[in-house]
Amino acid sequence: MDKTKLVVFDWDGTLFNSIDQIVNSLQFAAKQYDQPLSYADGKDVIGLGLPEVMQRLFPTVPHLHEKLLESYATHYVEYSKNDLWFDGVANMLSDLRQKGVRLAVATGKSRRGLDRVLEKTQSTDIFEITRAASETKSKPDPLMLQEILAYTGVSASEAIMVGDTSYDLQMAQNIGMPRIGVTYGVHPQDILCKHDPLVVVENIADLHQALLNYI
Repeated sequence: MDKTKLVVFDWDGTLFNSIDQIVNSLQFAAKQYDQPLSYADGKDVIGLGLPEVMQRLFPTVPHLHEKLLESYATHYVEYSKNDLWFDGVANMLSDLRQKGVRLAVATGKSRRGLDRVLEKTQSTDIFEITRAASETKSKPDPLMLQEILAYTGVSASEAIMVGDTSYDLQMAQNIGMPRIGVTYGVHPQDILCKHDPLVVVENIADLHQALLNYI
């Protein structure tokens, strides 16, 4: 592994404390159209692009996908106003930038949704490039990472992907990018470890320290 020049973060469940509200909004939308949805099933698809979420959760009613997405989005925007970064994220990102590390985001969010939370957290200028699933391919396809690498001119071996789901780590594994898993988001350690991460951490403080070990 080369010295790390670039860290690519997933957003929901990795930087942003939004898991509960995403699942609640998915369940709200499902209920409007009489589609049963458990908390566990709603949580498990976080990280995928929204069309892929619809296909995974509601495969028998494709005619409802557009309405379900609209209901989900309306509910999420209305009730996610208090969602924030996890404690310690702002300090971690600032410290990494001060040490010369370049930062990026690769998320299953739509571009509109990502831009909204980037503005909310006043972090648009923190990240050199961001990629949203609506403008590329959904995880675990590695296209969004390949686009980030092409933009930055950094090789896969000089970057680290940080994420809370198997989709994040598999995406990085698919192109030989080193990866770090976090267990405070969606997927537990045993699932994350299937994708051979450098390390799996339990909190932001440990993530911060792990990243410092590789720069």
